[in-house]
Parts: sequence; C-alpha cells; structure tokens
Amino acid sequence: MKKTHTLKTAGADLVYDVYGPLPTADGRPPLFMIGQPMDATGFAALAARSAERTVVTYDPRGLGRSTRRDGRDDHTPETQADDVHALIQELGAGPVEMFASSGGAVTALAVVARHPGDVTVLVAHEPPLITLTPDGSAAVRARAAVQEAYEKRGWGAGMAAFVAMTSWEGEFTEAYFAQPEADPAAFGMPTEDDGSRDDPLLSDRSWAISDHRPDVDAITAAPTRVVIAVGEESRTVQTGRTSAATAELLGQPLTVFPSHHGGFLDGEFGYPGKPDEFARRLREVLDGAA
Repeated sequence: MKKTHTLKTAGADLVYDVYGPLPTADGRPPLFMIGQPMDATGFAALAARSAERTVVTYDPRGLGRSTRRDGRDDHTPETQADDVHALIQELGAGPVEMFASSGGAVTALAVVARHPGDVTVLVAHEPPLITLTPDGSAAVRARAAVQEAYEKRGWGAGMAAFVAMTSWEGEFTEAYFAQPEADPAAFGMPTEDDGSRDDPLLSDRSWAISDHRPDVDAITAAPTRVVIAVGEESRTVQTGRTSAATAELLGQPLTVFPSHHGGFLDGEFGYPGKPDEFARRLREVLDGAA
C-alpha cells in the first residue's frame, strides 16, 4: 500500500511516496528510486515489481507535486542531493539502497559524494553526463540546438529535436548537424506552439545536471557500492555513451540492463521497456549476484 507524505524544507515542499512498512519488515534498507526530470510517476511499474521491498519514490523540487520556495527555476545536482539527504533523514531508515535513472542518476552520484553515509548501494542507470564523452563539445552543441528549436518553435519542435539527438548513434559529427530540422509531425508531436517555455528537459533549466562532473575522489572514498548501468539497446546512443564514460571515470565496468533508457517503464508513457526483466536484473544487482 502506498502512503504519500510531504517534507517541508527551507526551500521546497517535497512530496514522497512510501510503498510498504517503515521500519521495513525484513530489516533490509528501503529501496529509494529517483529520476529527473521524471517524477515519481515513472517508477510505478518498477515499484509494483519490487513488492517484496519497501520502496520510496519522490518528486524533485519544482517537478510533479513538489513545489519550491527558493526563488529559482533551475535544477542542480547539489540542491537535489541535499533534498534526497533530507528525505533519507526524515525516513529515519537510512542508509538506503538506491536505484536512480537519467538525471536522477546524476543526483544520486552527488548524494554519494556529499552525504557518503546515506546509501549502501547505488545503481546509477544511464546518467546523461554529456561533457564526459570524447565528443563532449559537440554534445553540448547538439543540446543547445534542442533548446534553440524549443525556444523558436515550441514544445513539439523541441521534443522532436531531443528525440533526434538522443537516438543518434555514435559521436555527434558534422553529418548530424547537417540534418534538416526534426519534424514534430513525423514523431506524432504537436506542430502548434502553445507558448510555454518552461519545460525542464528542453530548456536550459537542467543543463547543470548534464554539465555535472562527479567528484571521483569523494565517490570512491565513500562506503557505497556504486554500479553504473546501461540499457542493452542504448549502447551506441548518447546516454549509453555517457554511461560508458561515467564508468570509465570511476574506474569500473558497465553493468548491462535489459531494454533502453526507460527500460523499467510499462506502456503508460508510450514507449514501453521490459519492466519484468528489468526488475529481475535490478534485484540481482542490488543483491550483489551480478
């Protein structure tokens, strides 16, 4: 059964969900799942397939149900890491085990660096640390082109450009930049501009996340077992390459998971992964069996 709570901090009201009892029934730490810019709704399928565990999910400040009072609209790993730390303290059940995906994986690496006693094992799934790749400057250029499309032509155009960027295989060469602008209609996206420009994925509000450089010394000194994970279908696209670069930076091999960047998703968001296989793999990795 899910119970929803709100933690009020100095800068935000953080809404979080707890599936299962606290203290946990078996004495094992809770499993904390975090994403960014995805909120807790994206973990419903994985939480349902982890029913043997007490699972905690949350909405990062300024996303989903969590509101902010800090006067800012950007998203930074450091601020989010401190929010996660506050939530773990509020739970009174730490240290936790953690599965973190996409921008949430970047936040989680910052949690390990800033609050090394909070997490026993972290599975960081496809952190989009674009500046770590060999073609980092070209990746930054590609990201800027997504924002430009969004600013000029609206959400549909921006999202089409984002899909084109994240599905490009290999390094961002001049052939990538020579392509015509992505057509939102070709992706089933709206062609009309609704005038909004506050999307955390398409604007520059999350650039601090993809620009982040993990504190390698702090992470390796922490007691946390850190696993960098990549989807088997992602190996040649941007988030697969950033995963490989992050693993290399931390001096460890990549751990392969089923499916793609959203491999833990059911069909509710239109691009289903393989949540049954993903949950089994996550269980194995958390248990140290793979």
